[in-house]
Amino acid sequence: MIVSGTHQFNRVFRSLGPHILSLLAWDLLVVLVVKVLRWEWIASRDIPLALYGSTIGIVVAFRNSSAYSRWWEARTIWGQIVNSSRSLARQLCASLSPNPEISAMQRRIIYYQIAFVYSLRSQLRGVDPAPEIQRFLSFDELAQLVREQNLPLALQQRMAAVLRDARNREWISDWEWHSIDSTLSDLMAAQGAAERIKNTPLPKQYDFFLILFVLIYCLLLPIGMVSALGWVTPLGSTLVGFMFLALDRIGRNLEDPFENTANDLPLTAIAKTIEINLRQILGDTTLPEPESARDGVLW
Repeated sequence: MIVSGTHQFNRVFRSLGPHILSLLAWDLLVVLVVKVLRWEWIASRDIPLALYGSTIGIVVAFRNSSAYSRWWEARTIWGQIVNSSRSLARQLCASLSPNPEISAMQRRIIYYQIAFVYSLRSQLRGVDPAPEIQRFLSFDELAQLVREQNLPLALQQRMAAVLRDARNREWISDWEWHSIDSTLSDLMAAQGAAERIKNTPLPKQYDFFLILFVLIYCLLLPIGMVSALGWVTPLGSTLVGFMFLALDRIGRNLEDPFENTANDLPLTAIAKTIEINLRQILGDTTLPEPESARDGVLW
């Protein structure tokens, strides 16, 4: 997630730079043809630029609203994962009387939960989870789990198995078991919701037709403005074109919040926060530092 305004401007300028230069070259060409070669027939005041612009603006606004809704829903889902992870650790530590064997079981489940968070983040971003989760699993467990197709689901199964064993030993009551199981179900629901967003992109028609309409409009701009603006046409036309292209780029950046780019949700920072919180509940005194922004981006 970009947290620096300057960094955001630089990224937008770099990504749109070639398009803006192309628009500027086209605008200059139209002006030169009309003003120097006297091809007045090219210029037309009858092109309904305001009507076209308003229509495209409505479509762009709808697409960007849909993209932001996906981004915000993803952030809400990860907020639920934060809360459920804290609740799970609190329930485990509050429900069980401390003794060495029970404490080891509590630590094992909570470490599974931390590994679950990191593995879900890696699965959504399409990166290898092993470097992050190896700190919380034994060598044999890691060797078994990395072969799983859905690693977060496999970790949930491991947590459920440990809890079942604790219930069989009567370390937790039936009521405590149902309460903890409900929290695990909330985590499973959050995982499914995040996977739904990841696996169901916006319809591709938005990508193709919207950028096509914007480009056609940008090509018509200097033709419709040159009679009124003359030599100043490249300034006004390129500026308006930049606005439409920038709005289109914003929607594209937001539509996939798990793409592993600078515009993503800060999943690494969220996962690190969960790790710090859960290890604090366990009583660990040596905790990692919270994730900080690098080059204006919080990952």
